[in-house]
This record gives sequence, C-alpha cells and structure tokens, in this order.
Amino acid sequence: MSTTHAPESHAAEHEEHDPVENIVHAIPIVLPVMGGLLMFLLAFIAIYVG
Repeated sequence: MSTTHAPESHAAEHEEHDPVENIVHAIPIVLPVMGGLLMFLLAFIAIYVG
C-alpha cells in the first residue's frame, strides 16, 4: 500500500518578505524625528562643551 501526495500548488508556497518593506512606511515619520534629535544633540554639545 503506497500513498501518493497531491502536488502542491505554487500559491501554497511560503513567500519570503523583505525586512526593508516592513519599515518603509515609517520613514516619513522617523527621518524628521531623528534629524531633530540630532540637531538638538549637536546644539547641546556646542553650547556646553564649547
């Protein structure tokens, strides 16, 4: 007695996801926030160290 498996369709295969595509939607928020934080830190260093 043998068992035969039905061929799997291509739709059932696991599609790999690009990790970059998971964070692209956050770029318009993250870039200005990080830029503002960087400017604040540089100004802080310029005032208190210089």
